[in-house]
Amino acid sequence: MIAFLLFLLTSLGLVINASTFSACSNCGDFVVPYPLSTNEDCGDNRYKVYCNDGNLEFLSATGTYYKILRIDPSANKLVISPPPILKNTCYSSDLYMGGLLLDESLPFNISTQNTVMLFNCSYNILQSPLNCSSNSICRQFEEKVEEGTGCMDTLCCHYLKDSAMNSHKIRVKVGSCTAYTCLVGFKPNDQLETWNYGIELQWLSPN
Repeated sequence: MIAFLLFLLTSLGLVINASTFSACSNCGDFVVPYPLSTNEDCGDNRYKVYCNDGNLEFLSATGTYYKILRIDPSANKLVISPPPILKNTCYSSDLYMGGLLLDESLPFNISTQNTVMLFNCSYNILQSPLNCSSNSICRQFEEKVEEGTGCMDTLCCHYLKDSAMNSHKIRVKVGSCTAYTCLVGFKPNDQLETWNYGIELQWLSPN
């Protein structure tokens, strides 16, 4: 009898373990790799993402959804779409949420492969170590990308979001900078036509 109970407990443990480490079903055309989790029955629930009408989305700490563009499970990384700059304005759609803010209790952070462009900034930003010169790539975005035309003739800057800066937020607010966009893996000689728009997030391995 004791041996039978031990067998049942061991079998149950194997079932629970298999369920805990199972990948979720696809979301539209997206394969959802472990540990990302779209529901309580798959993945690791600390790595929550959302499947909405076939679109895979990431939820920020402020309750804003950002579309997931691609996932690299071998590198523990995913890329989300930057929020649009609202037409005929220089306001990011998440401006009144303060920009992108990640929950620091969760295993995600903003990677060091992101080059952030800020627009419609106050002159106080000139005290920070950002590139706000006439050679900043933000000028090209304003002049040549339709989405940036509402930001023409405003103070804009760009910077590489390296490890020295906060890795859980890209901050915008009225009275500072009101819009932003982001490039992944940008190099100084890259032509505008090859810019890779997105915000790369990375996650810590479950173990």
